[in-house]
Amino acid sequence: MKRIFLLLSALFFILIACTASQEKKSFDDKPKLESDTIRISNEKLEYEVLIFDVGFSSWFNSFAKPRNYHSQSYLESRNRVWVLEWNRRAMLSSQYNPNLYEMSINYDQNIDYGYEVNYMLYNYLVYFQLKNNQKLGGFTPRI
Repeated sequence: MKRIFLLLSALFFILIACTASQEKKSFDDKPKLESDTIRISNEKLEYEVLIFDVGFSSWFNSFAKPRNYHSQSYLESRNRVWVLEWNRRAMLSSQYNPNLYEMSINYDQNIDYGYEVNYMLYNYLVYFQLKNNQKLGGFTPRI
């Protein structure tokens, strides 16, 4: 009887130790987008992006990862590469569809735009690449 009690006690403490050591990563809920006109801004930097794309809000609500799924540095690294390629294609309108790359994106890698701007820009660039079957280079977009 003592053996069973000791065995059950040891098993109980092992289970407690295993569950206590697991780090649970929590994610903030992603915002629900209601409109196809998306405003991304950082008031402190006086920075604003407006996105007019009919399908983005429904795609975002269905497929975008929640906030804090990726770190800000991860989002910034993807955005830098993708925006550089986007701007290159916007300047070469004779080689790339000018209806896709109508204007360049003013994204300075030396400015900290904050998490929200990088999060929304990242999600839009993923959506854009998947929707238009484009690869902006470096990293394949995944949902």
